[in-house]
Amino acid sequence: MRIFFLDQSGKPGGAELCLIDIAKPYGLGNASRRHRALVGLFADGSFKDILQQNNIPVKVLATQAIEVRKESSLVQGLKSLGQLAPLITKVVKIAREYDLIYANTQKALVVGALASFFSRRPLVYHLHDILSTEHFSQTNLRIAVNLANRFASLVIANSQASQTAFIQAGGRTDIIEVVYNGFEPKKYQTDQSDINQLQQQLGLQGKFVVGHFSRLAPWKGQHILIDALAKCPPEVTAILVGDALFGEQNYVQQLHQQVAQLGLENRVKFLGFRSDIPQLMAACDLVAHTSTSPEPFGRVIVEAMLCGKPVVAAKAGGVMELVEHGLNGFLVTPGEPQELAQVIITCLQETEITATIANNARTTASGRFDVAIINQQISQLLSQRF
Repeated sequence: MRIFFLDQSGKPGGAELCLIDIAKPYGLGNASRRHRALVGLFADGSFKDILQQNNIPVKVLATQAIEVRKESSLVQGLKSLGQLAPLITKVVKIAREYDLIYANTQKALVVGALASFFSRRPLVYHLHDILSTEHFSQTNLRIAVNLANRFASLVIANSQASQTAFIQAGGRTDIIEVVYNGFEPKKYQTDQSDINQLQQQLGLQGKFVVGHFSRLAPWKGQHILIDALAKCPPEVTAILVGDALFGEQNYVQQLHQQVAQLGLENRVKFLGFRSDIPQLMAACDLVAHTSTSPEPFGRVIVEAMLCGKPVVAAKAGGVMELVEHGLNGFLVTPGEPQELAQVIITCLQETEITATIANNARTTASGRFDVAIINQQISQLLSQRF
């Protein structure tokens, strides 16, 4: 089966990392020439380089970013049609050389749906979002659901929460299936000497380190962690791994101001985007997830579990399918710094219980989210439908 994958981003986010795992078996590295793939990107950037490093053929299809966001209105969407027309023409031409179009993001769905119609190739839509007005404008919500209902032969949701939101927004129940994100457990095995070196470089020795791994955005809730930190003993330190992606620089400035106002300059480290995520997670004592709106899946949570680290996560969306409170992690009410601070203090003090929870988490994650099993599930769905 020859698959033409589409993705809107030039930078690697959660959806893009998932796409790498899905496309890899169909890439050049696979011995079977019957299974081939091409990833078409709507923007250039580091994601293209990562795909190439994984022997996945990739082509940048647009030189200018599509100026539509999740919160965009109908008028803003219509203004982008001039950009979309030549892109759709390109995608239609390439799609005719493949067996199906696999849209991995929202903008990819829009382009892929129209290209599917004109090229007469079936469309798969991988849903990495909770389609609700908390995340999308009413216009974009209707467009996504209507296009999926009309053109997609299969919608793959990354959690039951994503599936439920799709159906509640008017999505067809007969086309949607749930497949969780997959991971390679061996990628999260780290060397203790590397961890010690990192802790030394970052000045984390002798500290209780809480890690936050996400782009810096208001709904990701880094400000909640900073507030919680102010309520914790002085040995508790936070590292924020990630940076602003979609015009959210104002929020970054607000975070720095918040840190200064609370006198936490020596206890909060902004590390920006990093490639050594498993090593950084291993250098933490606790990984915090603080999203204020429901998370579709929660990739960072599973990564922390695979690193054998305890996780405290905001109790909403797909997160509740990953974490069982007190068994393989901790759940807290979204937007409640006092509750978060209490869990951090518990982990600081109750080391044996926390270690048991972390071990349970690693065992759970290794069994449920192994990329080989996940890819098999996707392969079976594609075989059944096409």
